[in-house]
Amino acid sequence: MFIQTETTPNPATLKFLPGETVLGSGTADFPSPETGATSPLARRIFAVEGVTGVFLGRDFVTVTKADEAPWDHLKPSILGAIMEHFQSGAPAIEGEAPDSAGHASHDGPDAEVVGQIKELLDTRVRPAVAQDGGDITFHGFDRGIVYLHMQGACAGCPSSTLTLKMGIENLLRHYIPEVIEVRPVA
Repeated sequence: MFIQTETTPNPATLKFLPGETVLGSGTADFPSPETGATSPLARRIFAVEGVTGVFLGRDFVTVTKADEAPWDHLKPSILGAIMEHFQSGAPAIEGEAPDSAGHASHDGPDAEVVGQIKELLDTRVRPAVAQDGGDITFHGFDRGIVYLHMQGACAGCPSSTLTLKMGIENLLRHYIPEVIEVRPVA
C-alpha cells in the first residue's frame, strides 16, 4: 500500500491519501481523542503521540498535530497507523455512518435562502476545501449572517479567516442578496 501525503494551507495539518475509500459518504471530524472513540482508524492515529485532531473524508485522512511535535517524527508513525488500519479490514467508523450532508438543519421563514446557501456550499465551496484536507458545513443563518463550521485542515488554519471573508462571503453575497456576512463557529 502506497500512501501519498500532501501539505495543506494549515502548517499543523497534513493530508494523507491512502488510495482507497476512507468513508463511503460524508466526512467525520474528531478534534480530540475522546471524540474519536467510534472510529478504529482515528483511535490508531490518536495513539501516535503529538496528534491532536483527525478528519476523515471520502478518500483522505487529515491529521493535525501539536505545535511542538515535528512532522518528520510523526509522519512515519501516522503512515504506519493508517496502513495497519487498512490491512486490518476494520471499518473507518463503527456503527452508523455520518450524515452525508454534514449541514445543520434549518426550518422557518428563511428555509429557501438556507437551501441556496447549502447548495452553493456543496457545489462550490466544499469540493475546494476538500482539496486542502478540510470541510466547511452550514451551522446557521440569522438576520443575514451565515454561520459556518470549519473542520479538518480548515479548523485553526491561519488563512481560514481570509477564506471565509474574501472567498465564501463574497461568493454567497454575490448569489444570495440576503447574505450580509459569514462568521465561523467553534
